[in-house]
Amino acid sequence: MSNGPATTLILVRHGESLATVNRVIGGPRSCRGLSDLGHHQARLLARRLSETREADVNVLYSSGYQRAIQTAAHLEAALGCDTLVETGLGEHDPGPQCDGLSYAEFIDRFGSPDWESDPHATVFPGGETVAQFHARVHRCIDVLLERHCGLTVMVVCHGGVIDAVIRRALSTPVVGVFEMWTQNASLSELVGLGHGRWRVVRYNDASHLVDARSEPVRLEGSS
Repeated sequence: MSNGPATTLILVRHGESLATVNRVIGGPRSCRGLSDLGHHQARLLARRLSETREADVNVLYSSGYQRAIQTAAHLEAALGCDTLVETGLGEHDPGPQCDGLSYAEFIDRFGSPDWESDPHATVFPGGETVAQFHARVHRCIDVLLERHCGLTVMVVCHGGVIDAVIRRALSTPVVGVFEMWTQNASLSELVGLGHGRWRVVRYNDASHLVDARSEPVRLEGSS
């Protein structure tokens, strides 16, 4: 990242997805977008941003997944920004062999996934390793921050993407040490200070969701 003016990065996890509701691995090939609750969560976030004006966003990005694109679409009017789609912001890619499998089918074929041991291990046959996923996210985020140095960039993405960004900002290992659980339609915010240093302003801010029911359990890596 450039050592120029401070750049603010606001990360939004998409609303609840149909993949979560249907308990399937919703990769880039099979994602069908948001559930009704997911749309509701995104509208609540948009209302908050419109009312508080707390985020003076200059540019709005979304991953290429429909659940992220649909979430971003709810935010455009509140932010006064059109959505730019960046496929490098997508969730951990399970590959074509696993994309769209139900959780039960995946476990029957390949066993319970181990996300905590070796980031270079193949958890999704034919898909990204955890290390490859983190490297891809970091490259993409670095390009966006260099492109928009000194501005406020909002990225609508996924739990795993936010995990990757926060872990690097805190200089923690790719796996292990602590567990992160980023809620749907929540806000996380970091400010780049230059020289590879970050200030974590907030993480998992979901105060606008007080009237939305809690989200169901998902398989790690599927959101």
